Amino acid sequence: MGTPHRDTQATGVGRWTGLLALALAALLAFRLAALWMNRTDLFFDEAQYWSWSLEPAFGYYSKPPLVAWVIRLATDSCGMSEFCIRLPSPLIHTATAVVVFMLARTLYDARTGAIAALVFATIPGVSVSAGIISTDVPLLFFWALALLALVHLFESRAWWPALLLGLALGFGLNAKYAMAWLVGCLAVYLVVTPERRSILTDARLYVALAIAGLLIAPNLAWNEAHSFATFAHTADNAKWSGRIGNPLKALEFLAAQFGVFGPILFASLIVVTWRAWKEGLPAADRLLLAFSLPLIVVITGQAFLSRAHANWAAVSYVAATVLVTATMIRDFEWRWLKASLSLHVLVVALVAAATALAGSVALPDGRDPFARTLGWRAVAAATRAELEAARRAGRPYAAVLTDERALTAELLYYMRDEPTPILAWRESGRPKDHYELTRAYPRGGPEPVILVSLTEKPTRITQAFRKAELIATREVPAGSSEVRRVTFHALAGYDSR
Repeated sequence: MGTPHRDTQATGVGRWTGLLALALAALLAFRLAALWMNRTDLFFDEAQYWSWSLEPAFGYYSKPPLVAWVIRLATDSCGMSEFCIRLPSPLIHTATAVVVFMLARTLYDARTGAIAALVFATIPGVSVSAGIISTDVPLLFFWALALLALVHLFESRAWWPALLLGLALGFGLNAKYAMAWLVGCLAVYLVVTPERRSILTDARLYVALAIAGLLIAPNLAWNEAHSFATFAHTADNAKWSGRIGNPLKALEFLAAQFGVFGPILFASLIVVTWRAWKEGLPAADRLLLAFSLPLIVVITGQAFLSRAHANWAAVSYVAATVLVTATMIRDFEWRWLKASLSLHVLVVALVAAATALAGSVALPDGRDPFARTLGWRAVAAATRAELEAARRAGRPYAAVLTDERALTAELLYYMRDEPTPILAWRESGRPKDHYELTRAYPRGGPEPVILVSLTEKPTRITQAFRKAELIATREVPAGSSEVRRVTFHALAGYDSR
C-alpha cells in the first residue's frame, strides 16, 4: 500500500495528465475541423513534397526524405486531397506536445508539464504550422524526443535513453539537417556545466551517435550519388556570397520571433536570459536555456550576415517553452501566463477563420494575405484547357514545359490525372531544384511542347526553339484582389547547341 504522500502525488499526476489529454484532444479536433474547411491551395513547397512522395527515395534535392515518406503514408491511408496531405501536421504537433509534457514533468513536475505542453501546442508558430505540411513538423517532434532522451541519459544508467536518442537524432536528421544543431547545443551545455562532462566518456552517447549515423547514412549515400545536391542547396540558402552585414535583417528576424513564439513568451525568454547572465540558473533551467538560446543567437548572426527565415530557429522553442513556463509558475506570474495562453488561443481561432475565408477577404491595403497559396488550381485548369483545345484541333502537345519550381510543383499536383508529361526547363550548369534534377527537358525531347510561364516574355526559353508562338495570355484570380498572368507558348524545333 502506498504512503499518503505517494498517493497524493500520483493523484496529482493523474489529474494533470487527464486535464492535458482533454485539452489536447479538444484542440486537435478543432484543428482537424479547421483543416477540413481550409480553402487554400497547396503552397508550392507542399506540392513539391507531395510530388516527391510519389517516388520514395532516400533523398531529394533540397531536403532529406522524411517529409515525403510521411505524406506518402498519409495519402496511401487517406487520399490525395489537400486535407489528407496536410493531415499529419496537427497529429504530429499533438504528439510533440505530449513529449513536451514528459520532458517538463521529468525536469519539474506534472503541473508544469501539462501547462508547458498546452503552451507549446498553442504558440503561434505551431498554430500556423498545424495547417500546412512542412519539414519542421517532424523535426520538432524528434527534437523534443531527443531532449527527453538526453535528460534520462544524464539521470540514469539505463540503455534505453541511448537507443531513443539515437533514433530521435537519426530520424530528425532525415526530417531536416537542422537536427544537427542539437549536438552543438549539447556542446554549449557541457561547456557551462562541467559536472555533466562525464557523458563524454559514456559509451551510451557514442552508441546513440552511431545509431543516428546509420539512419542518416542512406541519405548521405543518395547525396554522394547526386553531387551532394542537398548540401549545395543548403549552402545556397545561406547566401553568403552577397553583401555581408545586414543589421536590419537581424532585427527583422528577432522581431519575427515575437510572432513565432508569442510576444509574452519571447519577452519572458529575454528576461530569463538576462537573469542567467546576472544571477545564474537552476540546473534544469540551465539545460533548457542551452538548448534554446544558442540557436537563436546563431540564426540572428546568420540574418546579420545575409538572411534568415523566421522558422529557422523553431526548434529552440521546444526547450524555451518548458523553461519560460516553469519560470512563470515558480515566480507566480500567473497573470502573464494566462494572458499569453489567452492570446494564443485567440490566434488558434483566427488562423482557422482566416484559412476558412481565404480568397474572400483582403488586408486594409488591398492585398490578399493568402495570395501565394491561391490561384494554382485555376492555373492548372487554364493549362488543361489549352491541352484539350490542341487535342481537339488534332495537334496535341507532347509535353508541358515549365520554367520555375513553384509552377512545376503546382501543375504536377493539380494536373495529377493529366497524361501529358510535365517537364522542367534547365539552364546549363548544375540543377537548381529537384525538377531540374529529375525531369529536365532533355536534348532531343518530345515536341511540340506548350510552355507555361508566369513570365510575360520568357525569351530565354523561346529563343532556344526555332518555332515559338504565343498562343494565349490568361489572368487567373489569386485571392480576393490579386491575379496571376499566365502565358502559353507553342514551341518546336529545340536547338540544344
